[in-house]
Amino acid sequence: MSDEFAKAAEPVEAGPTVSDSEKTLTMVVYGLQAAAFLFVITPLIGIIINYVKRDDVRGTWLESHFRWQMRTFWYGLLWSIIGIITTFIIIGYVVWLANIVWIIYRIAKGWIRLAENKPMYSEP
Repeated sequence: MSDEFAKAAEPVEAGPTVSDSEKTLTMVVYGLQAAAFLFVITPLIGIIINYVKRDDVRGTWLESHFRWQMRTFWYGLLWSIIGIITTFIIIGYVVWLANIVWIIYRIAKGWIRLAENKPMYSEP
């Protein structure tokens, strides 16, 4: 019986570990996305970092954050373009407002889950 308790007390492997620099880099990308409301170039820097460094986080829980950040960028860009195209019929302003709220939500949710050391998507 004592062997069973000893095995139960052993830590469970949660997958590949991540370095502090990888986690910090992920946090920096969230910061760059947030800074987009002040500086237009920062989300471009963030998406470049995502693509350059995504192999470094592959197989870790940070991979889901990179995927979340990349989707935030691309869908945010898509809806921004749709908003620009439709501003002449007034609906574009509503699209822009909805897009801004959606982007803020995604940055906040991602940053909170990163601070809690949790992936963006729960594993089944």
